[in-house]
Amino acid sequence: MTGVSVRTPAQFGKVAVLLGGRAAEREISLKSGAAVLTALCRQGIDAHALDVDEQILSRLQAGGFDRAFIALHGRGGEDGRIQGALETIAMPYTGSGVMGSALGMDKYRCKLLWTGYGLPTPESVLLRGGEDLDAAAALGFPLMVKPVHEGSSLGMARVADASALRAAWESARAYDALVLAERWIDGAEYTCAILGTTALPVIRLETPHVFYDFEAKYQADSTRYLCPCGLPPTAEARLRELALAAFHVTGAEGWGRVDLMVDHAGIPFLLEINTVPGMTDHSLVPMAARAAGLDFETLVWRILETSFDRD
Repeated sequence: MTGVSVRTPAQFGKVAVLLGGRAAEREISLKSGAAVLTALCRQGIDAHALDVDEQILSRLQAGGFDRAFIALHGRGGEDGRIQGALETIAMPYTGSGVMGSALGMDKYRCKLLWTGYGLPTPESVLLRGGEDLDAAAALGFPLMVKPVHEGSSLGMARVADASALRAAWESARAYDALVLAERWIDGAEYTCAILGTTALPVIRLETPHVFYDFEAKYQADSTRYLCPCGLPPTAEARLRELALAAFHVTGAEGWGRVDLMVDHAGIPFLLEINTVPGMTDHSLVPMAARAAGLDFETLVWRILETSFDRD
């Protein structure tokens, strides 16, 4: 990584670390926000945690804040809503704007865009109702079922037959009215963090679970994170180029993460993007940043600097 910051802590002004909220990922957001807040304060930045509620804009204005570090995961934080709200009061914020956030959160429309640009992603069917289950089954089993507007693998399930498909669809509807059934890719799972215009070193995810689910992400001790990822340098470089293209074609910017699968023939498939990934010391973006020579505090500083793009 290149480019040493010449800014001083005072140039950031008073910073609001937006966390919590009411999304299903609230608890993860509280942990991310706390880690970010600690890292900013250690560097002399005047940062304060704000748990987001309906009065957040008036609280930001009354508190005299100059910019916001968005550490909100899921709906309300990654879908363009908080970004649009902050723009109404002309407050600079970190990461992607309204469009990039909204497309990144919408797995269905993100995949449509990737397909339109010729980027590889598994075939899928949008399940608006039970009448769409036959079309999903026609993709062939097994399938991955996931809510369209949710993160942290919440509501996701791998299904092997039609009865399991219906059950998984009904479970996923508890999180979102729109559900995606996606062709299962049998192979290795990778993730690639993005910082600015740079794709950071790729991480390979290994779990004894059926897939990298919520428990594997946040609770299990059996999940392995390999960085270096084990791919030959040319193959990793191609994955990084693909991740960067997938990220920027949606209008995402600043920082984020792209999740991919590589099948047994070595063919990569894009799964989804995250425009506000987890930011605890054990999260994937900080892990990739360390491999690129950036400690957690430097990473957080770099992300906060993306807010100057909106000054």
